[in-house]
Amino acid sequence: MLGFADEALIEVRSGNGGNGCVAFRREKYVPHGGPNGGDGGKGGDVIFCVKRNLRTLAKLRHQHCFKARNGGDGQGWNKFGADGEDCVIPVPPGTTIRDAETEEIIYDFSTATGDERFVFLKGGNGGWGNVHFKSSTNQAPRHANPGQRGETRFLRLELSIMADVGLVGFPNAGKSSLLTAFTNARPKIAPYPFTTIIPNLGVLRVDDESDIIIADIPGIIEGASEGVGLGDTFLKHISRTTCLIFMVDCSDDNYLSAYPTLCSELANYSDELMEKPRIVLCNKIDAEGAFERAVELAEKIRAEEPDVKVIPVSVLEGRGMKDARNQIIELVSKLDKTNEKEQEKAASFGGETKSSFFMASRAIPDNDDDVQYPGSDS
Repeated sequence: MLGFADEALIEVRSGNGGNGCVAFRREKYVPHGGPNGGDGGKGGDVIFCVKRNLRTLAKLRHQHCFKARNGGDGQGWNKFGADGEDCVIPVPPGTTIRDAETEEIIYDFSTATGDERFVFLKGGNGGWGNVHFKSSTNQAPRHANPGQRGETRFLRLELSIMADVGLVGFPNAGKSSLLTAFTNARPKIAPYPFTTIIPNLGVLRVDDESDIIIADIPGIIEGASEGVGLGDTFLKHISRTTCLIFMVDCSDDNYLSAYPTLCSELANYSDELMEKPRIVLCNKIDAEGAFERAVELAEKIRAEEPDVKVIPVSVLEGRGMKDARNQIIELVSKLDKTNEKEQEKAASFGGETKSSFFMASRAIPDNDDDVQYPGSDS
């Protein structure tokens, strides 16, 4: 739990260029001596790269300053200084880089389709040695250029979880239980509100070739978009999902107002959230009178939003879970096919379309490190 981090403030510095050298060739019995000071090496760059096995910014939590190496100084005998080593900062997919002071978006890795790299700060160029300044009128130049200084910037890194499906619901609605039933995730489950205080990710296996990433977003309550409860801390993670699953507790007396309230909070945060396709799961129909409530709620939602699927389920007893699973797979597959058609259409006109769907751009994780998932104990 403590390993989860979705924001980081860091300082980055590119390397200084090495200084040019002032030197002269002086060898006994060897004529035609002269200036032979070498150039300084180039300073290292600051580079951000996507690493698919990362899921959080936890690795940046304790290191706040990232420095590229300085270039080496030039030497006599026309020896050039070594170039400084680049500083490569790995980030998970879905990371946005902002200027810490102006909040200007510098780069967004949300549409990265591979191990994308972004050179943010260039290292300083190395200074010229005195060999460059010799001329017919200045055969013994005694000056060289200093290396250019590197740059320093303060950045805010923000992570929005990349997932296909986002689970939305009030605390204790059964989202974590659903995630446990459908995926390999094992979030904390307890009979009290706000059991989940960080997002959790799980993988729903579709077949041998594909899967669906489901994100369990911590419970939203009325006023969350204005800072009530956990506030809008995790609402941003819903923005990168392709579709939403609303969980409604039909054993609660507020079952009729739950769905409109959730929709209102999402709309207050971003109008784009309400444009996402969605499925409503009426949970806890095993409780007394809850099934009748689920039917009533389903009729109300279908009357107002005919395209929204409403499914009564009991995660505890497994009732309706097969239908819910099939509907989720069907919805994500449909969105994935729609996105592929848009890409093909854009390509036919010579354009480029950046995919907003996680399944379309999923890559195989690196093998050199364990995959980090939010909600794990690591």
